[in-house]
Amino acid sequence: MNLTLADKVVYEEEIQKSRFIAKAAPVASEEEALAFLAENREPEATHNGYAYKIGLLYRFSDDGEPSGTAGKPILHAIEAQGLDRVAVLVVRYFGGVKLGAGGLVRAYGGVAAEALRRAPKVPLVERVELAFLVPFAEVGRVYALLEARALKAEETYTPEGVRFALLLPKPEREGFLRALLDATRGQVALE
Repeated sequence: MNLTLADKVVYEEEIQKSRFIAKAAPVASEEEALAFLAENREPEATHNGYAYKIGLLYRFSDDGEPSGTAGKPILHAIEAQGLDRVAVLVVRYFGGVKLGAGGLVRAYGGVAAEALRRAPKVPLVERVELAFLVPFAEVGRVYALLEARALKAEETYTPEGVRFALLLPKPEREGFLRALLDATRGQVALE
């Protein structure tokens, strides 16, 4: 079973007078990963190496460090802990001592791995999209059902009624559909 992070985490370590700051977060999409990296990069730092993994999609960057010494070790730290849908940024402030390729690999990978070890983790639950159209007369019942299950849905008003779209954990889809049909007396058009 794959895991993801429950929340953001930051870990800092000094290695040979260089300051390394690892910042990690759960992400649901590439756009979310890129937004996390843009928000958390430190332009005044010497390097901002990163990696993210979302399913089969992964990207990494050495950000000016020698090829393969920052991004790949960060990605390896993510994969070694069985994590998915995770972005990790490691910021380096150069301290005057050159670490060499092996030292950089150990520093970037080690700081990223330690941040991920310290982070609270949760099982990764596959989500499925569900979209349906409900006549205006049944909208109140749908709101009550969504509120009772603490779900949020996108709403679009149409001449026939309201179209709802939401993401559900895959195992809960069938139970929600039964409850929806019961609550609306079958007045639902699934898409």
